Amino acid sequence: MEIRTVTANGIDFGYLETGQGPLALCLHGFPDTAHTWRHLLPALADRGYRAVAPFMRGYAPTSIPADGAYEPGALVADACALHEALGGDGDAVLIGHDWGAFPVYGATAFAPERWRTAVAMAVPPPAAMISAFFDYEQLKRSFYIFLFQTPLAETAAAGEGFIEGLWRDWSPGYDAAQDVAEVRRSLAGPANLAAAIGYYRAMLGTVPPTGRYAAEGAAGGGEVPILYLHGERDGCLHPDLTMAAPQFLPPGSRMKRVPLAGHFLHLERPREVNALILDWLGR
Repeated sequence: MEIRTVTANGIDFGYLETGQGPLALCLHGFPDTAHTWRHLLPALADRGYRAVAPFMRGYAPTSIPADGAYEPGALVADACALHEALGGDGDAVLIGHDWGAFPVYGATAFAPERWRTAVAMAVPPPAAMISAFFDYEQLKRSFYIFLFQTPLAETAAAGEGFIEGLWRDWSPGYDAAQDVAEVRRSLAGPANLAAAIGYYRAMLGTVPPTGRYAAEGAAGGGEVPILYLHGERDGCLHPDLTMAAPQFLPPGSRMKRVPLAGHFLHLERPREVNALILDWLGR
């Protein structure tokens, strides 16, 4: 699939696309790229969707946002703007992994008329993680979040073996060579790497919110049903963090833990994860 470009929310988004039909917008996380959806996009196209996977704001070839905003509300605004720019309608579906899960929760609540249903993976609703996130073992897993608040972040993340180590820890046994190569290419520019780290600095308030996306950032709950998937061997966010997830998902939602899968479950177990997603979308 060749990389195409569309302008949405003032950003030039590079994206991969295949198929025709209702929009299926697939959003990646960190440290990852749109290529993470290489197994799901063709499966969605075969089911009659126009499957689109953008490179998230700041991830080349997508441009660096002029407003410097990386708070979750900005990602919600991006998802809604991409829906409009790509000609989506009320039959569109939204799918997100890791950081891409945040706009799944926010955009379906902020603009429910745009989305028929949604899928989130590897990051449960934030409210479900509040207490368990501060467990000692989880804090060890989350060391990188706190490292990313410091001036050492860019140097560490650019260092040999850092991104490779995250993939190895988060998805044990998975050969991530192709994915890491794509990430290294996307974040090769210092400004792009700083942008990816900027998501985490905005997350903990090290960089204060711009104020441009207050309404989008405050959106929560909603009535669009969401399928939530989490790998039982996830080395980034322990599966126990999902225990409270169902009570924070909209009515009609479903949660499923995927055996033998880590954080990048859609890459490790593509056949099983694709089947779960397609079954959910076909209800």
